[in-house]
Amino acid sequence: MVRSRVPRKILAVIPARYASSRFPGKALSRLDSRTMLEHVYERVMRSRYLGTVIIATEDKRIYDAARGFGARVQMTREDHLSGTDRVAEVASAFEDVELVVNVQGDEPLIDPEAIDAAILPLLEEPAIPMATLKKRIEDPREVADPNVVKVVTDRFENAIYFSRSTIPWQRDGSSKDKSPAVHFKHIGLYVYRRDFLLRYSGFPAGPLESAERLEQLRAIENGFKIRVAATDYESIGVDTPADLERVRELIRAGQAAVRSEVPHA
Repeated sequence: MVRSRVPRKILAVIPARYASSRFPGKALSRLDSRTMLEHVYERVMRSRYLGTVIIATEDKRIYDAARGFGARVQMTREDHLSGTDRVAEVASAFEDVELVVNVQGDEPLIDPEAIDAAILPLLEEPAIPMATLKKRIEDPREVADPNVVKVVTDRFENAIYFSRSTIPWQRDGSSKDKSPAVHFKHIGLYVYRRDFLLRYSGFPAGPLESAERLEQLRAIENGFKIRVAATDYESIGVDTPADLERVRELIRAGQAAVRSEVPHA
């Protein structure tokens, strides 16, 4: 059973900035009676393998809100360039932690089983420094959408490349003798070995990362493997007020479905 091999110390950090460029204060936007951040926190807490869950923020408003719903929260520096750096600051204080999970604070419908799926490769193979997730693309429109990051992997499920472009590109199209290419989107949840994470921001950013604006390419450009686990979780991040309303509708629909399944007295 895998659980017997789970290290005692797995830390999850949820970076939550107030000053989001496209949607300031989105972490504290309400989806129902709870904020988006509280939804994320509650779902992360359902993971089977996590030990400690901490919200990391640079803003007192988010700090107070997180404390208000009972979360463990840590104030971090304001000058971090990425959520990864914020996660690393928190992880640096936990010397006994082996693995660190970076869960985006704008994924209020995150599936706890997806978190567990990303953790498992690092439990099974000590040489793997980092893991993330992929999902098969079902909507053909997403294949060419630059806002949907695609990933291709080798036969061992290690990432070969991440791109906003269509990868793989099927040169001659599909035919009776050739199956259409299968495309996978990247789900932006990461698991790191703590020692690797603490060195990560010191790695030089290469031309691929600079061109694609994808931080995970830094690991590949510096010769490190990223294991990519498959999941059925359909990522729905909140970047705009329109995204927020979409998630509200999904939550309302889910609550209505639950109520309809409860037998009436």
